[in-house]
Amino acid sequence: MSDISVVPEQAILVHVNFSQQHVSEDLTELKLLVSSAGVQTLQVITASRSAPDAKFFVGSGKAGEIAALVEETGADVVIFNHALSPAQTRNLERLCLTRVIDRTTLILDIFAQRARTFEGKLQVELAQLQHLASRLVRGWDSLDRQKGGIGLRGPGETQLETDRRLLRERVKALQTRLAKLTKQREQGRRARQRSEVPVVSVVGYTNAGKSTLFNRITKADVYAADQLFATLDPTLRKLKLKGVGEIILADTVGFIRHLPHDLVAAFKSTLQETRDADLQLHVVDLSDPRKDDNMQQVELVLQEIEADQLPQLVVYNKIDLLQQLPRIEYNEYKQPVAVYLSAVSGAGVDLLAQALSQLLSERYLDIALLLPPDQMHWRARFHQQHSIEQEQFDADGNCQLQLRLSESVWNRCLKQSHGQLENYVVSKPVI
Repeated sequence: MSDISVVPEQAILVHVNFSQQHVSEDLTELKLLVSSAGVQTLQVITASRSAPDAKFFVGSGKAGEIAALVEETGADVVIFNHALSPAQTRNLERLCLTRVIDRTTLILDIFAQRARTFEGKLQVELAQLQHLASRLVRGWDSLDRQKGGIGLRGPGETQLETDRRLLRERVKALQTRLAKLTKQREQGRRARQRSEVPVVSVVGYTNAGKSTLFNRITKADVYAADQLFATLDPTLRKLKLKGVGEIILADTVGFIRHLPHDLVAAFKSTLQETRDADLQLHVVDLSDPRKDDNMQQVELVLQEIEADQLPQLVVYNKIDLLQQLPRIEYNEYKQPVAVYLSAVSGAGVDLLAQALSQLLSERYLDIALLLPPDQMHWRARFHQQHSIEQEQFDADGNCQLQLRLSESVWNRCLKQSHGQLENYVVSKPVI
């Protein structure tokens, strides 16, 4: 049997420069996105404008140049490194006689290819449909005419109205399914919170090496490759740290500048792992000349999902590409704030474990309690949390407890007892 090779789609890339900064970096990222989508780049067209053209985004002259190049090269698709309006997309398609997609559609297509879990596929489909909702007019002719003909006479809906109604129904069905999956994920999250196991979330710009680092630390087999959005579905693994015990490490989807808002909204339940973590590992590609801007873009997405106030440890990855030595940076309080390592070679990974142990153990409390007999339900609660180091009863039936638990857990217990537990504290030194 002969092998059938799949010919990749061929594309013309278009980038419009509205400022003189980061032109080459923007183009490099666009090429990486196109390569990650499995598309071959034929030509790159650049232009400079002070503002987008209302009709063609690039102006009629440059649009004509793109159309001529499409005819000359036989390109399958024209990809813009910008967000296009439905009208601009439609006008360009009519002129170029081929498909025209924008940056958002390209990213959504990559996500569709990467989704592996049922929840991930539903989230991507929801984002795609929400993005498509305003673009239904594209590619249709005479959609304002009502159905007619034998077997086609309907209730008077136009074809476009029918498509929009079907799309709304599908979106509603997807949202209902995702709501159920979100409840299931929330139950698992609450179970982890009850067990009081610290959660460390790995975040960062796409292709910074998050999954490679995740695999190195946890001995997992998460797919890792030198491409954008290699990992889409979240992965959680247990890990034991010296001085801390068991923790959960969560690997999530990488971020990117101009991340589609619909995509962020659709993946909010998945990104909840990041928002509810005890600590964030912000992985940064140290060899990327635009690392500072990439870090800023990650912080913007974290703000959007309300996860920007969590404690964070910066991990500068790929030091092997710069011939740097692994090290830990500390702040004025002698707390780790950054670790320099190489996830590929493993250099500095032991320092990361050391920094994690210090940060997580510093957030634990040693508390001595004297509980009266009518408060024994708290003794049972602390046993469930595995927080009791020592216990003994006196002649009056009071229970003397020596606890070791995280500060967040203790604050939660105080809140649930309306502050009453504070009355039974004998001592509370912070470790």
